[in-house]
Amino acid sequence: MEKSIVGRTEEIKVLQETLISQEAEMVAIFGRRRIGKTFLISTVYEKEIVFELSGTQGGSLKQQLKNFRDELSIQYKTPYPMEIPEDWLGAFQLLKQYLISLESFEKKVLFFDEVPWLAGHKSGFLEALGYFWNSWASRQNIVLVICGSAASWMIRRIVHDKGGLHDRITKRIHLQPFTLSETESFLQSRGVFFDRFQLLHLYMAMGGVPQYLKEVKPNLSAIQNIDKICFSNGGLLQDEFSKLYGALFSNADRHIAIIRALSQKWKGMDRDEILQKTKLDSGGGTTTLLEELEQSGFITSYQPFGKKQRDKIYRLTDSYSLFYLHFIENTSNEEGIWLQLSQSQKFKSWSGYAFENLCLTHLPQIKKALGISGIFTSSSTFYKKQTVDLGGTQIDLVLDRKDHVINLFEMKFYEEEFIPTKSFADNLREKRLIFKTLTQTKKQISWVMLSTYGIKHNQHSLGLVDNILTMDDLFEK
Repeated sequence: MEKSIVGRTEEIKVLQETLISQEAEMVAIFGRRRIGKTFLISTVYEKEIVFELSGTQGGSLKQQLKNFRDELSIQYKTPYPMEIPEDWLGAFQLLKQYLISLESFEKKVLFFDEVPWLAGHKSGFLEALGYFWNSWASRQNIVLVICGSAASWMIRRIVHDKGGLHDRITKRIHLQPFTLSETESFLQSRGVFFDRFQLLHLYMAMGGVPQYLKEVKPNLSAIQNIDKICFSNGGLLQDEFSKLYGALFSNADRHIAIIRALSQKWKGMDRDEILQKTKLDSGGGTTTLLEELEQSGFITSYQPFGKKQRDKIYRLTDSYSLFYLHFIENTSNEEGIWLQLSQSQKFKSWSGYAFENLCLTHLPQIKKALGISGIFTSSSTFYKKQTVDLGGTQIDLVLDRKDHVINLFEMKFYEEEFIPTKSFADNLREKRLIFKTLTQTKKQISWVMLSTYGIKHNQHSLGLVDNILTMDDLFEK
């Protein structure tokens, strides 16, 4: 590979394995808009791709077939354009003839990008693709790559297809945003060398989406970059929100309604609260909306400790969506606006929640820092309303370990070492008491403090927490 890829080690390994296997391979790759799917495929398979087609959003069947004709004409190097096939069965027959004409015995890669747009209503694309694969391609020296941004559609219509593609997927990759470590490496590869506090600030605003991170300039601070990318006229993320959901979901208004509702409640909402807030129908349609948002990586569901699956809580965990709804939307684009906003009380409230989200998406790094990577754990939240007999409390992360230990987490975003006060220490001890009283657990309960720069020890910190983690632990590979 002449082009360089930062991170994606496991994904590259999976793709390269398809080139040396003795069988035909069908690869499904999905992930949100601008996550780097096309770049990954075109880079790993740069020399093996013999045909590539990308769907056009909102394109008619005739337009998609014309695009197919144009791409195949390029491969054939014909001076005159071929006839546009009448349907996808005819298109795949032409593709078959082209592949037969190739004399190379090396593995050949076919790459269909943005398949949800190719497979529009009554297009017949998936049926024709299934026939092409089952009747001929599955016995050839071929890798067929099916790619799409709409993760829920890809899972439902491709991975779990009950028709011609049933059980035909041999490899599947759900491409996720970069971790903090990958973000650091990616930016450094582009000449951007921030300290980790600035990287944290940047990540909480836009997440680990490669295309967003490409906008970061090395001669500007994190605050200046956020100001330029998110608030200035022409900034990539100033109007990305509407494009993001519209590209992934048809009739995206209902998805956006859920996102807006969850952005207003830090501790998350259960399904009934979401229905009440959004006024959506209580039927199965809402369940599908929630599944689509979760599969696409915008929201995350957590089962409260000791509760059943139906009691799960949904949180908005997409960094950019949260940042957009709280700051970019309805904010003037005057120069330096983010420097002003980052000094406000609203910023302090948002940054605390955004940091918690960041921690929740880096659980493998947290487990490694605690030395429990090899121990099975289940993660959950804990929430208790105040009663006459017992105070209320909320714990955003509970790790229930198989080695008879439960870790309770307190997460703090500070610009310096956190200094425990007497009230903070009393609050932590009360939380522990409430948790132990209500759960009746026999396991050892251990507090973990996770903050940017750790704790400044004093008389209130003595015996308070068992483990102290810093932001550096979140940057572990």
